[in-house]
Amino acid sequence: MRNRIAARSRVATALLATTLLVAGCASSEGSQNGNQDTSSLSKEEIYAAGIVGVSGDEGDPKDGGTLTLADYSEARSLDPTKTIPNGAAGGNALAAVYDVLMRYDQPSNSFEPWLAKSLTTEDNTTWTLELRDGVTFSDGTPLDANAVVGSIGYYMKNAGYNTLLLATNIKDMRPEGATKVVFTLNQPWITFPNMLASGPGMIMAPAAYKGGPEKFAPIGAGPFALDTYKPAEELVLEANPDYWNGKPHLDAVRFVWLGSDADRLSSLADGSVDVANIRAAQTLEKARKDGFAGIMAPSGLGSIYWLNNREGRAASDVRVRQAINYAIDPAVVAERVNGGAGLPGRNIYSPSAPYYEDVETSDYDPEKAKALLEDAKADGYDGKIVYIGQSDQASQTQAVTVEAMLEAVGFTVETDLLRNIADQTQRIYVTHDYDLAVAAMSVPDEDPYSRLATNLNSQSPQNPSGYANPEMDELIAKLQAASGDDATALLKQINELWQETVPGVAMGAGAFFMPWNKDVHGITSTSETLLLLGGAWKA
Repeated sequence: MRNRIAARSRVATALLATTLLVAGCASSEGSQNGNQDTSSLSKEEIYAAGIVGVSGDEGDPKDGGTLTLADYSEARSLDPTKTIPNGAAGGNALAAVYDVLMRYDQPSNSFEPWLAKSLTTEDNTTWTLELRDGVTFSDGTPLDANAVVGSIGYYMKNAGYNTLLLATNIKDMRPEGATKVVFTLNQPWITFPNMLASGPGMIMAPAAYKGGPEKFAPIGAGPFALDTYKPAEELVLEANPDYWNGKPHLDAVRFVWLGSDADRLSSLADGSVDVANIRAAQTLEKARKDGFAGIMAPSGLGSIYWLNNREGRAASDVRVRQAINYAIDPAVVAERVNGGAGLPGRNIYSPSAPYYEDVETSDYDPEKAKALLEDAKADGYDGKIVYIGQSDQASQTQAVTVEAMLEAVGFTVETDLLRNIADQTQRIYVTHDYDLAVAAMSVPDEDPYSRLATNLNSQSPQNPSGYANPEMDELIAKLQAASGDDATALLKQINELWQETVPGVAMGAGAFFMPWNKDVHGITSTSETLLLLGGAWKA
C-alpha cells in the first residue's frame, strides 16, 4: 500500500499502516558509534527515517548527570500557547515539562498511548481517551479528565498552534468520570491522534493557567520541571521524581542555543554538548557521514522561502510570486550554500513519503520571471522586496545568492539578516514583517493534513504567508477524512495547485537530525520532531 493514511475501525496503539524502519549504518573506526563505514552513505541512506547508528543492547541505565542539548531554537516561554510547540521552535523543552498524551512511533508509523492509557474510535469521529490511574502533575494535583479538558480549552482559547483545526473540528469535548475524555468531532478525522501527540496533548496543570497568560506557571506531568532560565543563555530543567513513567535517570536537562547548525555539531563533536538539533543539509549530512547516532525525521518542504501574500505586500500579486519562483534555482542555491547537500527541487513532499508522486513543477526559468515582473511593474509595482534570513556565514551566502538571482530578472532586494531563529520566527509567524523569508514547512509523513491545513488554510491563525485560496481550502478539507488512493490523489492536486499559485518558493525536501554522543542513551521521540527525554541516560 503506497499511502500510510488509511482508515481503521478501531484505533488504540496502531492508527496508520505499518512501514519499515530503515536504520542507519554504524560508523567507521574513529567515528562516533560503531565499526561500519558511514563516510559514503547515499542520499537515500542519509535521509532514511528513524533511529540511526544504534544497534544491539545499550546496557543497563545509569542514574545521575545533566544532559546538555544544543537545541534548534529557544522556547522564550514555557506556555505552549506562546510558541510553536515543535522541535524547530523550542518544543523539546515543553515536551520535557508536560509530556504528551499520545506518542508517534516512527518505526511502526503509528500512534501509541503515552501519558494516556488508550485512545479508541469506531468511526474516526468519536474518540475516547482513557487516562492512566495515579498520574499527577509536578505540584501533586491529579492529571484527570477535567484537567485534560481544561488544558485543551486553555490551549484553544489562547490560540495555541493548530487551534483552528481543533476549534473547527471538535464539536464536543467532555469528561466521563475521572479517567475518560470523549471527543466528538464534526466529521471524520483520521489523524486526530497527532493533535494529542504534539502541542495540544501537552497537558498543563490547572494551577499553571489559573492566573491567566500573564501569570502563567509551567506546571506539567512531564519528566522534568523548571529550575532556572536565563534568556538567550540556558534553560535548566530538574528531574521530576514523581514522573508517571518512573523517576528520570538524569538529574537535569540543560538547553542551550548556539549560533548555527555547524556550531551545534562542532560542540557535539568536542563534547561540550550531549545532543544537538540540526536541519542545515550540509551539516546534517556531515553528521551522518561522521557516524553520529540519532533520530532522523525527513519531511517535505524542508527548505522554503515564504512569500508574504497579504494585502499591501509585493507578493499579494500572484505574478510577483510566480516571478520570484521562476527567478530562483534550488539546485544553484544548494550548491553554493550547502556544497550540493540536500534534496533540492520544487515538489512539496519528501521523496521518502509513501504518498509522493511526480508532478509538473514550476522550475527555474528567468525569462518567464522577467516577463511576469514586467507585467506587474506595468501595473504600478515598484519591484522592491524585503528578504529576511539569519546572519551566520551560510545564511549570508544564501542571501547573496538569492539576491543576485532576483536582481538579475529586475527585482530590487533589501536583505535583513537576523541574529537568531527565534527573531526570525517572530517576524514570519507573529508580526508578518517580510516579503520573502527563509523558512521550512516540514510536511511530515505521519500527518500531512494537519501541516497543510495549518499553513495554507485561509482562516488559520498560523498561516505564515497569508495565502488565501478557496480551491486549496476545499482540497485540504477533503483530505481530512480521506485515506488510501483518495488521499494520495488529493495530495497530488494540492501539490499541483501549489505549483500554479505559489504560496511560497519550494526549495526542496529536508529533515531534522537529532544526533547524540556515544555515551547518550534512551532518547525517543514523538511527532513534530519532538524529543522525549524521560528515559534518557548517560553512561
